[in-house]
Amino acid sequence: MSEEIVNNKKSNGAYIAIILILFIGVGVMFWAWNNVRGELVKSNNTVKKLDRQKKELNAVLAKYIGSDSDDIRANLKQMLTNYDELMTMGTPEQNAEIAKQKERIEQLMAELDSNKKMSYYTISKLKRENNELRDIMRGYVYEIDSLNTLNLSLRNDLDQTTTALEETTVDRDNLQVKADELTEKVKAGQKLTVIKSSFASRGMKQTITNNFKETSRAKNTVRIESEFTIGKNAITDPGEKTVYMQVVGPDNKTLQNTLSGVVETEGGNVPYSHKRTIDYQNASVDMLMTYSVRSTLGKGTYKVNIYCQGQLIGSDSFTLK
Repeated sequence: MSEEIVNNKKSNGAYIAIILILFIGVGVMFWAWNNVRGELVKSNNTVKKLDRQKKELNAVLAKYIGSDSDDIRANLKQMLTNYDELMTMGTPEQNAEIAKQKERIEQLMAELDSNKKMSYYTISKLKRENNELRDIMRGYVYEIDSLNTLNLSLRNDLDQTTTALEETTVDRDNLQVKADELTEKVKAGQKLTVIKSSFASRGMKQTITNNFKETSRAKNTVRIESEFTIGKNAITDPGEKTVYMQVVGPDNKTLQNTLSGVVETEGGNVPYSHKRTIDYQNASVDMLMTYSVRSTLGKGTYKVNIYCQGQLIGSDSFTLK
């Protein structure tokens, strides 16, 4: 019997210990929950306070937000105008980039128009983009201005080069004119000339003794002679030279035979009556040139022209009755 009592006492002690532990656990949990609830209330109060401060701040900034929005829109519109002006001066590559920036500006303006009520954060963001676009525009302005300055410099260099070239061309033309004039003078100076006083042209008849004698009768003339002296010329080239004699009758026709031909002169091709080659050494040369008549000559004045080196160097005339 005493053992049962002892066992009951032990069981009751265990139950009491368990109950005490449960009471302690509940107390601890209540204390923890109470602390958490306090922190939650505190956090809610902080959130409410911050929300109230946010509303107050937005209320204070409301009037400024509207002004900033208008300023941004005005700035964006002005930048569109500026970009349009830049596109008239930029290169195709620059204009392609400018077009992209214009598209972004138009997007920002559409965003401004679609959001009538915007937070200060949104306005600040738009301001930053506005400033970035303005900086980009300044870069384009600098590039285009530098390019225009370079183009202007190149244009000035080109104008100076053109002017110098024109002056050089004028100088060249003047030198060419002087050279041509000098060439003509040299050519004129090289021209051989028959001494006028030495010229003697006449008709000749044949005597019974087969000699030739001067005659003034056309029907008796069987040969025409021209006697003259080519003057000395120190600057013409020495060497062999062909002298051509042209006898022109009263009918303005050149007397020719099978030995005659045509010579090229400054005045064109000229028929000649007789030719002779001489060795000219820059000294005077006495010459006698003859033309054998093949048929009876007509009455009138006959003209004798002497050509050498493509130039007419002397003329004479005589009359047959």
